[in-house]
Amino acid sequence: MPALIDLILAGQRVDNHFPWQRAVVAPKIWSFAVDQLVEGHWGLLGLWGEPGLVHMALLDEGARDIGVVSLECPDGRYPSVGRLHPPALRLERAASDLFGLLPQGAPDTRRWLDHDQWGVSYPLGTQQTSSPSASPYHFLPAEGESLHQIPVGPVHAGIIEPGHFRFTASGETVVRLEERLGYTHKGMEGLMAGSDIDHAAKLAGRTSGDSTVAYSLAFSRAVEVALGIEVPPRAVWLRALMAELERLANHLGDIGAICNDAAFALMHAHCGVLRERVLRASDTAFGHRLIRDLIVPGGVASAPSDEGTTAIWSLITEIRQRFPALVELYDNTASLQDRTVATGRLKVELARQYRAGGYVGRASGRDFDTRRSLAYPPYDALNFKVPLLQEGDVNARVWIRIHEVEQSLSLVEQILRQLPGGPIRVDFAQTGGPHEGMALVEGFRGDILAWLRIGKSGLIERCHLRDPSWFQWPLLEAAIEGNIVADFPLCNKSFNCSYSGHDL
Repeated sequence: MPALIDLILAGQRVDNHFPWQRAVVAPKIWSFAVDQLVEGHWGLLGLWGEPGLVHMALLDEGARDIGVVSLECPDGRYPSVGRLHPPALRLERAASDLFGLLPQGAPDTRRWLDHDQWGVSYPLGTQQTSSPSASPYHFLPAEGESLHQIPVGPVHAGIIEPGHFRFTASGETVVRLEERLGYTHKGMEGLMAGSDIDHAAKLAGRTSGDSTVAYSLAFSRAVEVALGIEVPPRAVWLRALMAELERLANHLGDIGAICNDAAFALMHAHCGVLRERVLRASDTAFGHRLIRDLIVPGGVASAPSDEGTTAIWSLITEIRQRFPALVELYDNTASLQDRTVATGRLKVELARQYRAGGYVGRASGRDFDTRRSLAYPPYDALNFKVPLLQEGDVNARVWIRIHEVEQSLSLVEQILRQLPGGPIRVDFAQTGGPHEGMALVEGFRGDILAWLRIGKSGLIERCHLRDPSWFQWPLLEAAIEGNIVADFPLCNKSFNCSYSGHDL
């Protein structure tokens, strides 16, 4: 099997791209890279465009290496990756909507982010055109006797983001689920282009509200590697503290919500209390319940006072006292287990093909966590385990979260004990350019990718942020097949994909 570096060396390497290398390659090399994806040697980390150019980020898990290949497409066309490697399909459709880059041979060319509401087609491309009149979205057909369709959304009963789910069922059994997303498209890439670094950092932190720490960290690390900024050690450790508090809040909330969708409201109430405790401790320590806008390029905006540190220690003590009883309650409630065990099973092979991140992947045998597999500070100096299960059902996804709560508690304790002193931020100036940077960090859902280019003026020329949900939403469609319609809320919440993070 070839190494990623050999692929890069075969192309025209781009200077000032850090920390991994990028090269502009010929169509033949692009096709070779696609073959490696199909054969499972490499994984797809992301695919995005800009006018006249399409980029593909590749991961060699065995060698723990990443590379980016870029293909020039002056006529707006390029060989489809999704034709042979399905995880790329929605990424290609998004690049087509935004930039007018057309993947040749793609089996699905329907619009994805563009719902005929923008007034213009290809808003970020060089050949903008007037938006055509609205046309119906054609869902994929399903054939068979006694089949019926159930449309759900985009408006839902709860206070949640919009998404449409089209079920084809035989009686109560789901034969096919097809999603339509993009209703919360924010134009993030267009908003970032031309922004100064500080403003772009705030935009990044609003990509998906429940992952504001993770997105801010990914963006900041990409800026820092691009410009060669060395972040003070105290800031590095405070960032990890913020990330683990965010992980705790989300996992505790998810565990309770999954149980609630199985009509076990008691777990929902108790887990909701613990999640609220995390948010309040975060507010006391950092001045914001979600810790938004606290991670910035060059470091962090503030550090916890003695009162804030005490609040976090008290939080850890309380969760350690109360959480084990909730875990025992979950494990010993037969009616709850009847709903979660063997429900919504995701096959190991699919999880690996899509390089599913976070609890979705780790519940289906994919042993990957960016904090360990591509360790970045301070996780390279911390002790923690990455839980792994093979069953791939709702129950497994709950247990991965339970184990990760336990690991995050340990990580917070280690960070507080080892937290170094010193400054929490450095000033920096942009010189020369352009500079390109890329980062991969572990959010609570999985790995988040940030890629950007900073121009000579110090403004962001291009920034692409890829949420884990891009590779998880399609797997939900596969996991629900063969289950009953009533189990969809349970399966959906066990995946808990982000609408906003997916819709850019």
